[in-house]
Amino acid sequence: MRIILFGPPGVGKGTQAKLLTEEFDSVHISTGDLLREAVKNRTPLGVKAKSYMDAGNLVPDDVMIGLIEEMLNSDRARNSFILDGFPRTVAQAKALDDMFDRMGIKLDGVMSLRVDHEEVVRRLNNRRMCRTCGRIYSLDHLKGKELTQCRNCGGELYHREDDMPDTVKHRLEVYLKQTKPLKDFYRQSGRFIQIDGMQEIGYVHKMILDWIYRNRTQPHIAD
Repeated sequence: MRIILFGPPGVGKGTQAKLLTEEFDSVHISTGDLLREAVKNRTPLGVKAKSYMDAGNLVPDDVMIGLIEEMLNSDRARNSFILDGFPRTVAQAKALDDMFDRMGIKLDGVMSLRVDHEEVVRRLNNRRMCRTCGRIYSLDHLKGKELTQCRNCGGELYHREDDMPDTVKHRLEVYLKQTKPLKDFYRQSGRFIQIDGMQEIGYVHKMILDWIYRNRTQPHIAD
């Protein structure tokens, strides 16, 4: 399984990625995590990336592509991966395709989880995170002292600033504007499918699995 996964904040992309990595013994490649790890470990690409970040500049595409290529050259990621957080532009998508061609990697498809804006705003407004262990909860499933105290470690639960309604609405607008050209690019090449991410977690996971298994015998499914 080699897929690119798109999804706006609050749609459950992280949950689905986790389920898929467990199902296929795959690797979830989050470019944000890759970048932080490379900077922390002071790898050559990490040092290069940090120089741009310290200057307040965006990390260039070639550095990000290099980080992804390093990961895909590892035994654990080459044959099965979920790429999350990249590409963000059509230019990046084309550079990624060039890298896949160079490495002999065939991308199974690009999956986008569709979102209902009002529901996402509600979900994230109800989301709380533990300051100590980082675990995330929904107020829909909490009661009593659980509203303020983490079940896992007892830490304080708080409402993140970027989960506030006005911030979420802005993030959604930016996401949609940013990803529309990408979706069009992948649609044109017959590698794109859109799935309703607002359904129950198990149902969304089943739809994704159905698509993956169909895609193994019909490699160019578009929606």
